[in-house]
Amino acid sequence: MSVASTRPDPLQAVWPPPLRAERRAGSLARGELAWCVAAEFEPAFERELRSARAAFERAWRSTAATGKAPIAVERANELAPQGYALRVAADGVRIAARDAAGVRHALATLAQLSRAADGPLPALAIDDAPAFAERGVMLDVSRTRVPTVATLEGLVERLAALKVNRLQLYFEHTFAYNGHEEVWRESSAYTPDELRALDRHCAAHGIELVPNQQSFGHMHRWLVHDRYRPLAEVPEGVEHAFSIHKEPYALCPLDERTFALLEDLYDQLLPCVASRTLNVGLDETFDLGLGRSKAACEARGKHHVYLDFVRRVHALLAARGRRMQFWGDIVLEAPEIVPELPRDVVPMLWNYEAAPTFDRDARVFAEHGFEYHVCPGTASWQSLLGRVDVMRANVLEAARAGAAHGARGLLVTDWGDRGHHQPWSVSWPGLVTAAGAAWNPAAAAQRLAEEDELAELLDRHVFDAPGAGTGAALLALGRAGDASGAVSTNGLPLFFLLAFAPKGWPNPRVKELTEEGLARAERHLADARAALARSTPASADARSVLDELDWAARVAQFAARFGAARLAAPEGALAALSRLERAALASELDERIAEYGAVWHARHRPGGFGESRAWLERARALLG
Repeated sequence: MSVASTRPDPLQAVWPPPLRAERRAGSLARGELAWCVAAEFEPAFERELRSARAAFERAWRSTAATGKAPIAVERANELAPQGYALRVAADGVRIAARDAAGVRHALATLAQLSRAADGPLPALAIDDAPAFAERGVMLDVSRTRVPTVATLEGLVERLAALKVNRLQLYFEHTFAYNGHEEVWRESSAYTPDELRALDRHCAAHGIELVPNQQSFGHMHRWLVHDRYRPLAEVPEGVEHAFSIHKEPYALCPLDERTFALLEDLYDQLLPCVASRTLNVGLDETFDLGLGRSKAACEARGKHHVYLDFVRRVHALLAARGRRMQFWGDIVLEAPEIVPELPRDVVPMLWNYEAAPTFDRDARVFAEHGFEYHVCPGTASWQSLLGRVDVMRANVLEAARAGAAHGARGLLVTDWGDRGHHQPWSVSWPGLVTAAGAAWNPAAAAQRLAEEDELAELLDRHVFDAPGAGTGAALLALGRAGDASGAVSTNGLPLFFLLAFAPKGWPNPRVKELTEEGLARAERHLADARAALARSTPASADARSVLDELDWAARVAQFAARFGAARLAAPEGALAALSRLERAALASELDERIAEYGAVWHARHRPGGFGESRAWLERARALLG
């Protein structure tokens, strides 16, 4: 930087980190804003950027009764798409951009600087542009937890401030399709009018709402109903990872009625959003070839049957003027079929562990000239409290590999497997990390290597209180699994102790479990809860943040005591515990279950609550 300062540098408050930023001599006094917008942006400029200007003006907090703070906005076609040049000097602010998105991003940066600066705005020069054209968040709104519209709208506004420009809602059965009421009636599904309104809210904040409708596997919530069961690959059902019951899971790819159903779903869903893209899923087709398609898979090969299905779904979307995204896991099992995919499909490459396969997988599609996205995860699901270090390694590696191999986008996913018990706030470390990594992978990785950096970013950009300590407490809670010393994949050992409690003992998903480790995790959680109680978030949802995180921490503490009791009992038999010990554990879990409703209903609709609560009640039943 060209000018030293003893005050905290407002540039450190900017997230995602800019490509180039330089402090200069001087400062801009706060005054009444005076806008001067180049004519070539109008009239579309005003419509598209009205909300961005409003957000910036709130951050500006002008206290001057007189004087002006000029802001000049001009077009610069030589800049990169979505990029901007921002100059702050004593005589005002100049913004240059190629498109309205670039101006929006410049104003988001200026708003962050305005909130961070104590008094006048420091003079500076920023030249910036994103590494990925599409920077998205995918929310699972199907596995029990359906956020209220107000919750989603608040999320959209925070994501826009972090320069995220895509939001996907993952649907299995939570869109209110006309004529299919038995599938979604109890789920608090979003109506077409609600989705249209959310689409408009997203557009007003520079975000494209992309629907995500499962169309092959993960259709068990449809196929359990008698009307749809004949469409299943295995109508009598299979054991699968997303239910405790044996159920039909995937559609049969050879049944023409499958395509009639998909046509109906697409014709109802697609008109509700302006996006020309649909994510159709097609992942984790575990039972393909185990039922009605068995003969075809044996004759032609399972992956060629899958490829034919991809082509049929692609044709449905092409006829409706939409581009198809789909999860790439099944195609990557047989990379030789990649050249046979329709040329305009967009594979979505997912992997959620700390040592992912993005380098390997990205090469497969890059070599064949496909546009694709890298899709890490927030590591929030099956965790209660998150897996912070797994998330950080996963997201940063996805961004590095995606940038190295020319991925078009980065989509961070937030799932809700086995009851979606993690509170809303637990996803924020992953969302903030991904927003930075999708914009500027190298700088984000460098800054997040500092232990306190993510905590400070969370306090500033999520909890609206720099130095509040909420971010540090949240990250400490997200390391409870590490404190236990136990090992598991795709989830937290403490969570699995509850979720898999009825499946016998020990559970193969949890390894290296010890009483000493569980006691250590319990102490770690107690310290993190104390830090959370001392923290002072100032966001509008501050009370919900504190309540939901403390509830999840107490559930995790119970899980540690529950696991220790099973370790001490012969072969993990709860019946071998004393009556008094069983009663104490039962009473504690009863309290957590009774409190769950208040945590849930603060942000989510009622549909799915009973199913989510049942995962805790199954563990409770073992205690008598």
